[in-house]
Amino acid sequence: MTVLQKKTENPIEHLTSEDIELIGKELDDIRQGVIDSRGENDARYIRRVIDVHRKIELGSRAVLLASGFPPAFVVGTIGLSVAKILENMEIGHNILHGQWDWMRDPKIHSTTWEWDMASPADQWKHSHNELHHTYTNVVGKDNDLGYGIMRVDEDQPWQPFHLGQPLWSFINACFFEYGIAAYDLELAGTIAKKRTGDPEFRARAKAVLRKIGKQVRKDYVIHPLLSGPNFLSTLAANFTANLVRNLWSNSVILCGHFPEGVETFEKKSIDGETRGEWYLRQMLGSANISGSKAMHIMTGNLSHQIEHHLFPDLPSNRYAEIAPKIRDLFARYGLNYHTAPLPKQVGSAWHKIIRLSLPNGWLDATNRRNLPSQLVKLYKATTGDRRTRRRLQAEWTAAAA
Repeated sequence: MTVLQKKTENPIEHLTSEDIELIGKELDDIRQGVIDSRGENDARYIRRVIDVHRKIELGSRAVLLASGFPPAFVVGTIGLSVAKILENMEIGHNILHGQWDWMRDPKIHSTTWEWDMASPADQWKHSHNELHHTYTNVVGKDNDLGYGIMRVDEDQPWQPFHLGQPLWSFINACFFEYGIAAYDLELAGTIAKKRTGDPEFRARAKAVLRKIGKQVRKDYVIHPLLSGPNFLSTLAANFTANLVRNLWSNSVILCGHFPEGVETFEKKSIDGETRGEWYLRQMLGSANISGSKAMHIMTGNLSHQIEHHLFPDLPSNRYAEIAPKIRDLFARYGLNYHTAPLPKQVGSAWHKIIRLSLPNGWLDATNRRNLPSQLVKLYKATTGDRRTRRRLQAEWTAAAA
C-alpha cells in the first residue's frame, strides 16, 4: 500500500504485514460483536429518529403557512432545515447503506427507501456504497475524492484552471444535492466521452430529472401554494432550508475526507489488497469530528467517519460505542486517529482546497514582503507555457522545502 501524499515519513512504515492482518482481525471481531448484539434498542432508536423528524417537518411546514409573519418564517425555516438535515444524514444516508436491513422492516429498508434529495436512491447507492466505500481515497478510482472537480493531492499536476477551485467548491456546496445527482449520473465523464446518446445513460438521466422535478414541485410549488398569500415567503423558506442542508452536508463530508493529514492512495495500492490492508486504508483515509451527542446525530454520526468507513453497514447509533476501541487500536499500532472539533476540521479542509488550488509550494513560499513578486510569478505561471510553469514550480518547491 502506497500513501500518495508527499510526506517525509511514511505513516505505516513501522507496520509489518503481520501487524496489518492482526489489525484486520481485531476489527472483524469488533464488527461481529456489534452484529451479534443488534436488537430492539437499535430498532427503537431509528424508529424514534424517523418519528421525531416527521413531527419536526410537519410542524415546521404548518408554521410556514403563516410565513408572512416574520417569527413564523424564522421558526419554520429553522425547523425545516433541521428536518431536512436529519432526513438526509441520520436517516436516509444510513438506511440506504443497509444499516437497518436486518430489522426486516419493508418501510425502513435500503431497497425501498427514497430520500429527500435530487439524486435517486439507486444511483446514489451505486456511486457511494459500491464505488466510494470500495475505493476510499484512491486517486482516479474514488470519485468522491474531490467529486472530479478538485485537485486533491500534491502529486496531481497543477493547471491554471485549478485557481478557480475554491469558487466552484463553494458553489458546489450551496447546491450540493444537484452536484451529487450529476456526480451519481457520471454526467461530466459521459459528456467528455460523447456518450450522452447511450440508452442506459438516457434512462438514468430521465430518472434524475423525474426526481428533481418531484423535489422542485414539493418545495417550490405545492407547499408555497398551500401558504396562499404567503407563497413567496414560504418559497424563500424552503430555498433557505435546502441551502442550509446542502452547506451542512457538504461541510460534514469535507470534514470526514479532506482535512490536512487525511491520506490519499495510488491506484496500485489496491492491487492484491488484503482485508487488513483495506481496513488500514479506511483508517488512514478518514477523519472524525468531536462534539456533543446532538452534533453526532445531526451529522448522521458521520462525525464518526473513521468508524463509518470501517463498518459502513453497522447501525450508526453504535459508532460512539465502538469509537474508544478503535482509538485504542490506533494508539497501540502507532497510527494517527484524526479527530478535531467541527470548526477546526472545516477550516483544515478549506485550507487544503485553497492550498491545492495553487502550485505546490506557492503558499509556503509567499509572505507579506514578497507577495507582489509572487503574484507576478503566479500570473506568469497561469498565462505562460508548460516550461514556464515547470520552472516556477521547481522554484516554489525549493523555497518551501
